[in-house]
Amino acid sequence: MTTAPVLEISGAGLSLRGRELWAGLNLAVRPGEFVAVLGPSGSGKTTLLRAILGLQELSAGEIRVAGGAVRRGDRRIGYIPQQLPLPPGTSMRARDLVALGIQGTRFGIPFPRRGDRHRVDALLEAVGASAYAERPVGLLSGGEQQRLRVAQALADGPALLLCDEPLSSLDLANQQAVTAIIDRERREHDAAVLFVTHDVNPILDHVDRVLYIAGGRFTLGTPEEVLRSDVLTDLYGAPVHVLRTGGRLVVVGAPDADDHCHVPALPVEVGAA
Repeated sequence: MTTAPVLEISGAGLSLRGRELWAGLNLAVRPGEFVAVLGPSGSGKTTLLRAILGLQELSAGEIRVAGGAVRRGDRRIGYIPQQLPLPPGTSMRARDLVALGIQGTRFGIPFPRRGDRHRVDALLEAVGASAYAERPVGLLSGGEQQRLRVAQALADGPALLLCDEPLSSLDLANQQAVTAIIDRERREHDAAVLFVTHDVNPILDHVDRVLYIAGGRFTLGTPEEVLRSDVLTDLYGAPVHVLRTGGRLVVVGAPDADDHCHVPALPVEVGAA
């Protein structure tokens, strides 16, 4: 089993519209590692994923994936977006949506190849979506649609899985189901996971390290090292309290990018993204 990093970020800096989001970021993520990315709105969490996908140019430093330079459409990377409901009138079947993850990167018209149907069936089974494979996606629930997006992301057996708040708008049962699918992929296939979220609690049991970005600064370490009152107080430059109750974490008083006295509205949130 290789221990070489799947993702290497070296001396990276990123600015948007003249504002520096962060600088001097160094991060190496190894196969099978689960890294949560936390921080307030506007701190650059999603922009970091865009840079890894080759959609956003760094202002300094470099990013390498599986030893190679970043490029758009890299099939070594799987991407799971936020849960955004598809229009009710969308008639595409669930299996057709998953098939786009296999055929969508081919040049020209994506004609099915031998073995594609078997691969789609396997992906549908892996995410627990076989029962509604023939149903129009517009008639599916948000949780069912999100399972299909996960299946798309897994189509090429990615070495790196980028998750951009994939649990947003999902109920607790679907949050747990989607998290379990992602965690199984990294355990069984050694996929590295970079998981942007505004609430670490649903994934806390799976997280190896936390990258917390705030106010142009960042801190990196295990959840026990990062999610502490003294560490986040230093990061924000303002009093922040981390409370532990019932196996969950609550951050109180973390300033938001647009509201310097912001307190998370929901007591299960860690940070506000």
